[in-house]
Formats: sequence, C-alpha cells, structure tokens
Amino acid sequence: MGSTNLRTERLELRPVRDEDVDRILEYRNLPEVTRWLLRTEVDPASLRAAWRRAAEDPDDHSVAVALDGVVIGTVSLNVVDGMGQPGMPPRTEAELGYIFDPRYGGNGYATEAVTAMVAHAFDRLGVRRITAGCFADNLASVRILEKVGMRREQHGVRDSWHAELGWVDGYTYALLAETWRRGTAP
Repeated sequence: MGSTNLRTERLELRPVRDEDVDRILEYRNLPEVTRWLLRTEVDPASLRAAWRRAAEDPDDHSVAVALDGVVIGTVSLNVVDGMGQPGMPPRTEAELGYIFDPRYGGNGYATEAVTAMVAHAFDRLGVRRITAGCFADNLASVRILEKVGMRREQHGVRDSWHAELGWVDGYTYALLAETWRRGTAP
C-alpha cells in the first residue's frame, strides 16, 4: 500500500492497522451500514486478511479515517488501468469507496475524508480519472459523491441486486483530474 498519511482540518487519514479492524467491525456489520454494501457481512478474520493484503499492494491507497484518535471510517482508493487499446498509459484511474460509522454521520466527516483522498489521487498519485458506484437509493452516498464534484455518468436501471429490495437502480460517478483542477466540477 502506498503509505498514505494525510491530515485534514479535523481528520487523520492513515493506513489501517491490525488493531483498527475490531473497531471497523463495530460499525461495518451494522444493518444500517450493510444495507448499502455489496458484501453485506464480513467476519473478523476475513477483514483482517483483506486489510493485510491491501497493505502489501502498491496500488491500494486505502486508509482509516480517525477523529481524535478514534477510527470513524475507511476510504478505499485503488489505482487501476483504465479502458483502452494497446499503448494506453497504465494506472491512470482510481476506484473510490468508503464506509463510515453512522454515529458520526451528518458532520461532513465522510465528505472531508473523500475530498482529501480525491485530491491525493490527482495531485500525488497522478491519476487522471476517479470512479465510484453506489445504489441509487443510497442518498447519503449520492450526496457525498456530488459534493466532492463527481458527475453521474451512468444510471443503470435495475442493474444491481439488493438482498432486501430485489433489483434496484445503480449509479456510477466519475471525476477527471482536469475538471478537479479547474474547479469546475458540478
């Protein structure tokens, strides 16, 4: 993992440590959180192993988000190859995701952390495009992505399976580095 260490006005963004996993699981498997995740439940051993694998992956820049020393969320950022013909520059895109403890919701922490990771991806990692997806009904996630300046590029009609709701709509958002730098994101 690129040892991403960032500070915002209120938050510390740093690599996930083994001792963080139990704290992450406290909110990660809550019904109000898993309602909007593709993997609705993870066990401690699997999550710990996934974070250890991420720590060894040079393209994984995922972080724990801490407020006053307490982990309140995670932001995942994976640098990937985009779509293109031979000769395309490698590792020019990033996939973004996040999970936050709902007890800290409504204070702008997720938006602050995601904004910091977007800036990091464009300014330090040199990616040219960032994408993120969510269920269309996950209004909190939609608001975060739009506040960060991402534009909705795709509205998939009933393209996503939800265990409780059946087939539901999904959104894909994206942001280009040039749009971010111009400050012209919607």
